[in-house]
Amino acid sequence: MKNKFRLGMASALLAASVALSGCSFGAGDSEEAGGSSSGDGVTVDVFQFKVEFKDQFEDLVKKYEKENPDVNINVKTVGGGNDYGASLKSSFSSGEEPDIFNVGGPTDVDEYEKYLADVSDTKAAKAALDGTLTSVDRDGKILGLPFNQEGYGILYNKKVFKDAGIDPKSIKSLDDLEKVSKELESKKDELGIKAPFALPAKEKWVLGNHLANAYIADEFNNSVMDAYKADTIKFEMGDKMHRFVDIQNDYSIQPTLSLDYSQQVEQYFSLGKVAMIQQGNWVYNTIESMDEDFAKNNVGLMPIPVKGYEGSIPVGVPNYWVVNKESDDKVVQASKDFLDWMYTSDEGKKFVTDEFKFIPAYEGYEDMEIADPISQEIYNYAKDGKTLGWVFMGAPTGWTEGSVGVAIQEYIAGDISWDEVEKRATKDWEDARQ
Repeated sequence: MKNKFRLGMASALLAASVALSGCSFGAGDSEEAGGSSSGDGVTVDVFQFKVEFKDQFEDLVKKYEKENPDVNINVKTVGGGNDYGASLKSSFSSGEEPDIFNVGGPTDVDEYEKYLADVSDTKAAKAALDGTLTSVDRDGKILGLPFNQEGYGILYNKKVFKDAGIDPKSIKSLDDLEKVSKELESKKDELGIKAPFALPAKEKWVLGNHLANAYIADEFNNSVMDAYKADTIKFEMGDKMHRFVDIQNDYSIQPTLSLDYSQQVEQYFSLGKVAMIQQGNWVYNTIESMDEDFAKNNVGLMPIPVKGYEGSIPVGVPNYWVVNKESDDKVVQASKDFLDWMYTSDEGKKFVTDEFKFIPAYEGYEDMEIADPISQEIYNYAKDGKTLGWVFMGAPTGWTEGSVGVAIQEYIAGDISWDEVEKRATKDWEDARQ
């Protein structure tokens, strides 16, 4: 099923997330867990995962606080490959509950539903593009607001490809990708690269979320809700998924199990040491901070080869902002007001597009430019309906990383066969759904 996308036109995008982690609110943050309100002042604690826009988000908060002097917003950003889900649970169990936090798909909503305020009355909820609220809709109540829209595939170094005489548009199958990888490997010295790929196999989310999603999306009709309702998974494209893992791993900087996200993006791709990485538009700010000219002029995006979806990329909502309804009523309202301002005010929208470099998930951005070339390419794919869904957040809680991600790591280490990867992941899915 091909989903349409729009920036003020058409959109049917699904939920996704990466699982990351961090620490609790510390000195200088709110005096009591769950936010505080005293006198005319309100303190809002935010616990968010998106490390890629940490600095820009904190700048936005400062701007909001300046315009709203009675509101104090504390931000904890936890990411870079850690376990956000585990850290969030720890925050709740310790009594330091945030007022605003993040959830992914419907399984996350199930886990935290008793804490989630209905945000249907917000301007942002009313402006959300068609299809972006499916995962957080419970009986007509909207329990979250979309971060943005993202897409991913294989990012490639345009100069390396040009110097090697390779046309990225010619890569339509796994055979094509392996052929190109072999060619780049044979020319790596003259091209000035260390390897064709950098596979951060240390990161379970890269393997179990995004890589797996490309090859299970069709099985669930590109629908996160179909995955959420499914009692089992068959890995109908498991052989293709297996081969894509092998190609990346065989032609990567080694050892892949010690390679993390930061090394992949900063140390190798941004510095031109590898030709390709499996990532999405969220890496743009990081690449730009390393080499602005490279980011603007030398990064291309091509689809992961998936049979039946040649020329298509996964596009969806990576995560949702949610408000803790157990916080003080004034804090709940202040939280909603802040999220509304971020996505619907002129100042907020400018930050969203120019500083965060988001592809907005809301109406009202029709006259605003997409800020970076990777996001522009994703917009072009999605505008033409050339997309796969983001279904992995419809999987059982913890399945993508704790089952698939771990199993693929063990496969790469040589401890288990690929057949065992699929058998274990299938059993874990079925056991969780019983």
